[in-house]
Amino acid sequence: MKIHHIAIISSNYEVSKKFYTEILGLHIIREVYREERKSYKLDLAIGDHYVIELFSFPDPPARPSRPEACGLRHLAFSVEGVHQKRLELIEKGLNCEEVRIDEFTGKEFFFTQDPDQLPIEFYEM
Repeated sequence: MKIHHIAIISSNYEVSKKFYTEILGLHIIREVYREERKSYKLDLAIGDHYVIELFSFPDPPARPSRPEACGLRHLAFSVEGVHQKRLELIEKGLNCEEVRIDEFTGKEFFFTQDPDQLPIEFYEM
């Protein structure tokens, strides 16, 4: 029917929490510390839509990202004003690729990455 959420394990919970909430602007639904797992679970939303679970675990292995590795390739967010969003993220200290045009849809998009180098795409609505 629809995707319920996407789970992300961070290497540095506080850094990733700041990235997803303060830089990308996702809203916190709930934050729970699970003592038995020594792990945080942060539920994040865009507007009223629950979209991401951000986890911390002790010493998670690194995720291969480049060259293209099997598994999740990137997260993509729809935005109005691709160029403006890129400038906002650059002002917040992110390294963003140049805006490109999707050869199949004609829509504009660009990539940046989260603190663990997970590629993040911003795609024109």
